[in-house]
Amino acid sequence: MNFGFVIDNRKCIGCHACTVACKSEHNVPIGVNRTWVKYIEKGEFPNTRRLFSVMRCNHCENAPCVSICPVTALYSRADGIVDFDNRRCIGCKSCMQACPYDALFIDPDTNTAAKCNYCAHRIDIGLEPACVIICPEEAIVSGDLDDPASRLSLLLAQEQVTARKVEKGTQPKLFYIEGDEALLKPIVTAAPDSTLWSAQTSGVGHFAKYAAERISQADAQEMAKMLAAGKLHMAANGSNGSVDEATQALAEKARLVYDAPGKGRLWGNEVSAYVWAKAISAGAFLVPFIAVVSGLTPVSELVQWAGLGLSLVFLALTNIFLVMDLDQPGRFAYVLLRPQWGSWLTRGGYIITLFAALLVLLAVTKFFGWNEVESKLLWLNASMAILTAVYTAFLFAQAKGRDFWQSPMLAIHMLVHALLAGAAAFSVFSFIAGSDAMWDWFLQNVLYFGLAANLVVLFLEMTITHPTADAQKTVQIILSGHFKIAFWVGTLLVGNVLPLLLLWQGSVAMLGLAGALVLAGIFITEHIWVQAPQRLQLS
Repeated sequence: MNFGFVIDNRKCIGCHACTVACKSEHNVPIGVNRTWVKYIEKGEFPNTRRLFSVMRCNHCENAPCVSICPVTALYSRADGIVDFDNRRCIGCKSCMQACPYDALFIDPDTNTAAKCNYCAHRIDIGLEPACVIICPEEAIVSGDLDDPASRLSLLLAQEQVTARKVEKGTQPKLFYIEGDEALLKPIVTAAPDSTLWSAQTSGVGHFAKYAAERISQADAQEMAKMLAAGKLHMAANGSNGSVDEATQALAEKARLVYDAPGKGRLWGNEVSAYVWAKAISAGAFLVPFIAVVSGLTPVSELVQWAGLGLSLVFLALTNIFLVMDLDQPGRFAYVLLRPQWGSWLTRGGYIITLFAALLVLLAVTKFFGWNEVESKLLWLNASMAILTAVYTAFLFAQAKGRDFWQSPMLAIHMLVHALLAGAAAFSVFSFIAGSDAMWDWFLQNVLYFGLAANLVVLFLEMTITHPTADAQKTVQIILSGHFKIAFWVGTLLVGNVLPLLLLWQGSVAMLGLAGALVLAGIFITEHIWVQAPQRLQLS
């Protein structure tokens, strides 16, 4: 058995019976949907037409939500249905970032994720999903893809069908007959704050906290103009045509009329702070470690103990920020006790835990003067510090719904930020507690090289050929959209240019001020990198 859906857009009349039946069957709260109908309009009066399409979970063969879930709350059944156990969910929202189809939401009644589960309880007793039974036009067809005699398989054999975002490699099992590109690709139609019948702006459950962060109508109109003017373009040789298709659809005046409300920021300020604190924790160990193994400068006992202390303190803050972002914070221990090893959130939880344990063990060996053990632990701790710095890049890469996070530069970005953050934290510490000239010289040079590397990485991340329209759109939001002031002033000026000028002065006071500005710049940058991709609508 391998269950899937066909949506026949030739028959759909946009009556929302499927949405109502789904809500009734599963007691879905008001404001969120397991299945919903999207409307668009094309053309100009009087030559206009309205198109409808049912949107929902695609029950992917290679479901990214299953891969990223740290606690196996999401799982693929033997019959191909992607089901969900909300008793295990910790509310991390990783699955929502991973789903390219915007199919998951946080249930405001349970504070856990939820989605269409193909009415698995009905399938188990030989019934069809509620939406299939209720549809008055039989526009929704369910069935076994492995059965060539099923109505579903016959339709797939007889009709030309399309699927959403197949380039993601998810192998979706939701197919559309006459699926219009403007319906299936959200980049084609700008997302206004309110639509013809859907004017909800306050948000529901988790989303209510971040309703103000939804993409504004001005941003949407600005992006539509850029698309229409052809300012977003694909690489000459690597284009998949999506921007050209979007431009063509905009030329037909495609407009979004009705859709499910946007979900706003899934990962909020806590995630930005978590990435920042993690960088300081890793860097606070790596910077004195590099000084020791390179022999460039002696490292005093005070600095060594300060490195251990800063690493442990900011590692603790990393965990605090992580737990704060969960919608079920009381279940945080499930990451360690009920792990799903394919998830980088689980792997990251164990990396952080092991790094903390090794830091404590190193402090014990240092206190008792066990030098041989200490020298071996230094290298082991350094390895864990590097993993701590970069593992989030692999977690973000699993979030397939956000194209900008798929950048191959992200791991380097995070490692450079860790070294910068460590040197900056020690620069502030040296200004407060005092230090010798050689250590200050070392910190100054680490900051010089770190800032130079950071500028190169930023340049590459902003100018490297982005393979998808969504990634290009995110770059535009950063450089000339919502985050342009934060990027040009906060990231570049405050976080890079001013520190370089202050370092040129050579005094301890200027070194400390430069370190403080670098830390501020790193936080601003991480905040932009976390938030900007989330301003794009996925459905």
